[in-house]
Amino acid sequence: MKISAVVITYNEEANIEAALRSLEGVVSEIVVVDSDSTDLTVKIARRFTTRIFQRKWTNYSDQKNYADGLASHPWILSLDADERLSPELREEIKALGPGDPDCSGFSVPRRVYYLGRWIKHSGWYPDRKVRLFRKDRARWEGAYVHEDLVVEGEIRKLHGDLLHFTYRNIADHLARINQFSDLGAQKLYAQRRKCRLRHLIFVPPGRFIKSYFLRRGFLDGFAGLVIAVLNGYGIFVRYAKLREIWKKGERIEPFPD
Repeated sequence: MKISAVVITYNEEANIEAALRSLEGVVSEIVVVDSDSTDLTVKIARRFTTRIFQRKWTNYSDQKNYADGLASHPWILSLDADERLSPELREEIKALGPGDPDCSGFSVPRRVYYLGRWIKHSGWYPDRKVRLFRKDRARWEGAYVHEDLVVEGEIRKLHGDLLHFTYRNIADHLARINQFSDLGAQKLYAQRRKCRLRHLIFVPPGRFIKSYFLRRGFLDGFAGLVIAVLNGYGIFVRYAKLREIWKKGERIEPFPD
């Protein structure tokens, strides 16, 4: 298979080397689209590829679609800078052979490293993502928080893990919640959604129960407890910010039905 690895970056000097090193021997080219990093991201990336492009940040989907358009080969392996291919996933992709699979893409399980341990529960695993796909049959969509890959055709499963080093610590996790709750509230506002009382009182503890008990987050120890609490907190902050947006735009009743 002729595969182009595609990575978008912004100030990822702590992650980019490990990410690109995990691609060596697996892909035929590496394409990096950077958004004017001010650290050593680009300098480090040049050790692995000459195909580095600069583009002002727009949003996740648009940036990834632009980057995919620069790929030379029919198959794309999309990797975030804080991810790596596990040895098992590397071998599994290489074992696909030189032919062209008669499908549109492959999903992979993603395993997160958080607070000193690999998370096996809490709704964070297996967290399957389509990351290997035919360029002409897939497109990223979504203008706000998380981008979604829309694929036309059959998707098959690979079993080696994609390793995700997402949050450095709890402070980083909280900072990311603040960022994504802004975007999530903006998305809900664009959909003309309103903040109801239940979104603030009942939904957050429901998310905690789902993560910690139903998805067995208690088996992930202290990390599982933190994940469950912050899942609920993230929902609360998103809807609180949504209400704040509405209050700035127009007079609303205390809590609409």
